[in-house]
Amino acid sequence: MPLKLSLKPGEKFVLNGAVVQNGDRRGVLILQNKASVLREKDIMQQAEADTPAKRIYFPVMMMYLDEASAPKVYDEFALRLTEFMGASRNPDVLAECVSASRHVMAREYYKALMSARKLVDYEEGLANVASGVQDRSDAV
Repeated sequence: MPLKLSLKPGEKFVLNGAVVQNGDRRGVLILQNKASVLREKDIMQQAEADTPAKRIYFPVMMMYLDEASAPKVYDEFALRLTEFMGASRNPDVLAECVSASRHVMAREYYKALMSARKLVDYEEGLANVASGVQDRSDAV
């Protein structure tokens, strides 16, 4: 099934490891075969992997973008996922961790990446709640 990408002017994406940038107008690409594609908003630099969930996301992203590198980064993924699961008691989060692991084991790296993204979103939600509580205490 073809993948249709609608791109904003100047939007970057990664296609099979190559960074590609759209021109100055909206554009549409249709990929007719399987390819590793990530939009700019889903790309993370190694220096940005600065939280526990992001340390899970980054190696999964690397496996997705370069399947040949998967054995090199798998141990980092497994270690970080184990640490994260040890620190969480939320059953939904733990289920998402298991889902990410199962997808990685099945070499379904894009699906694993989407599970890892949910962990990052969860973690960011916790940080927002914590900062909101802190902001309210400063106001008192």
